[in-house]
Amino acid sequence: MRAAVLLVLVLALAACGGKTATPTQVARAWSVALNQNDNKAAGALFAHNAQVIQDSVEELVNGDDATRWNAALPCGGTIVGITVQKTDEVLVVFQLKERPHHLCDGPGSEAAAVFRVKHGKIVLWHQVPPPPPGATV
Repeated sequence: MRAAVLLVLVLALAACGGKTATPTQVARAWSVALNQNDNKAAGALFAHNAQVIQDSVEELVNGDDATRWNAALPCGGTIVGITVQKTDEVLVVFQLKERPHHLCDGPGSEAAAVFRVKHGKIVLWHQVPPPPPGATV
């Protein structure tokens, strides 16, 4: 329940003229939405023309693209660390886990992504190698 409230709060902040959600808040809201298999809510956190980088670079032109991209991700994850890298960028480390209606290809392993956020929306989601064991995140 608390996670759903966080997601609603972040989406409301991003949609209104009030204080813009921080990169940490947006990354947490994205994780909550993904873990609940709410691909539309996860997609709504992406700006138009956002870039995602995994094995290749992909541009998410609109909300439908972002929803489809999120729906294709096989795993959810528990956030195990967040490092603020810049005022608009955080590195998030996840422990991968199953999510509804998907088959995770690496449950229990770690994955990491850099989230760059502008005006409460993800403009860059870049999968990067997780930090080595014992590194501070």
